[in-house]
Amino acid sequence: MKAPDFWKNPAGRPGWQAFMLAPIGHLYAWATAFRIAKGDGYRAKVPVICVGNLNAGGTGKTPTVIALAEKLIQMGLSPHVVSRGYGGRLKGPVQVDERGHSAKDVGDEPLLLAAFAPTWVSRDRAEGVRMAEESGADVILMDDGFQNPGVAKDLSIVVVDAAAGFGNGRTIPAGPLREPVETGLRRADLVLSIGTDRAQQVFDESWTSAIRCPVLRGELKPLPTGMDWEGLDVLAFAGIGDPSRFFSTLRNLGANLLRSEALDDHQPLTDALMKRLAIDATALRAQLVTTEKDAVRLPEPYRAQVLTVPVRLELRDWTEIERSLEGLGLSPS
Repeated sequence: MKAPDFWKNPAGRPGWQAFMLAPIGHLYAWATAFRIAKGDGYRAKVPVICVGNLNAGGTGKTPTVIALAEKLIQMGLSPHVVSRGYGGRLKGPVQVDERGHSAKDVGDEPLLLAAFAPTWVSRDRAEGVRMAEESGADVILMDDGFQNPGVAKDLSIVVVDAAAGFGNGRTIPAGPLREPVETGLRRADLVLSIGTDRAQQVFDESWTSAIRCPVLRGELKPLPTGMDWEGLDVLAFAGIGDPSRFFSTLRNLGANLLRSEALDDHQPLTDALMKRLAIDATALRAQLVTTEKDAVRLPEPYRAQVLTVPVRLELRDWTEIERSLEGLGLSPS
């Protein structure tokens, strides 16, 4: 779903639509608070790190989980990821098999995450955590679930897109938030702001006064693959939280973006859609390009025709993360 323009207004200047929808937003916030107040839920025998957000849609959670998994593995630990498996048909708990499962089975994000660490899909997050424990996890990364009370969290990291911030500061449908900023951040141990230096400055000007926990800074950067993008004519498509970020990445790499197709987050890449895009690319004499997350949803006949641009999260400073991990009893082996 594309975010309405009035969601994007800076806090303090909500559009008239936000005012009209505010009563429903208050009900949504109340329902979320009521659900969270049910309790901490299942307490795992190993540390549980939740990577979540306040905003509906993509903020950079998946790259953050990947970065944390790689960090933990470097420390000699065995992290497992637990995800709800948005868009997948399997309710789980089931361990994701990169070769045996498709995005239709388990969702695109779990399929991508499984390349980095054992990943479990479970609609019941507590059951997924139990299965991960029984399978040898010594630390669990929850992909999303910050507002879910089913599992007790030992460390909660709220990820936010620095450029978008918390939008107009209103809850759904009056704004982009699952819960009010101050309410959500009271449960956060760390906030991770992802974006360029300029975006970080805008975020600071609008939101740092509302944050009482440490703020980490990171940026998503293309992973060097040896591909020369300079001057390459491309037709790019993306079904992520903010497709414009992907298109900007391609331009920064030097690609000649002849056309960009912004899809809904997690939108199915049907044969009909891909056929149309392939025909358009041929007419433009352009190369089809998409994101890693979209690539796992590609129908088999098109996988060899589409290039991907992998990105990784680069943190400016790991000190606060390392300090938090040490507080959980996690240290290099």
